[in-house]
Amino acid sequence: MIQNSFATFKCEVVQRNLQLVGQCATGNFPQSFPEVAMNVQQDFENRRDEVGHVVDRDVIYSPYMANNLVATYFACVEVQECDDIPNGMMALNIPKTTYAKISCSNKTIDKGYEKIFSWMKENGYRQESLEKALPIEVFYYEDNVEEEIVELLIPIVE
Repeated sequence: MIQNSFATFKCEVVQRNLQLVGQCATGNFPQSFPEVAMNVQQDFENRRDEVGHVVDRDVIYSPYMANNLVATYFACVEVQECDDIPNGMMALNIPKTTYAKISCSNKTIDKGYEKIFSWMKENGYRQESLEKALPIEVFYYEDNVEEEIVELLIPIVE
């Protein structure tokens, strides 16, 4: 799926449920990031063809969870069913969740986070507890480009 616009920074509320298969890595937070995230994405990129029943191989979902000590970051593809999970990977079923969503790019993620959290505050939303939901970065890969669309999904309580 090729996306043709970059960093619109348009914020909206969406609901999604996702069935994902992929890999994860954990590292000290914040000092080992973004290296840990980039490494798990690169490792998964080399193995994503092992996953069956994929919705779109060029869309990588990266849920994450973090506290002030460690963070776990995933690199996954959405699947229609999780019947055969490759060795060293895991299935992650994310129930229907309400998210604040913003579109940015791989070069403007920091600005995207600033804008989405500001928009959430202005509109009376607060982030859902990590015990109940995970934020997700969604990367739309394209060959031979330096800048790609990224969507940030922040679980919210309305």
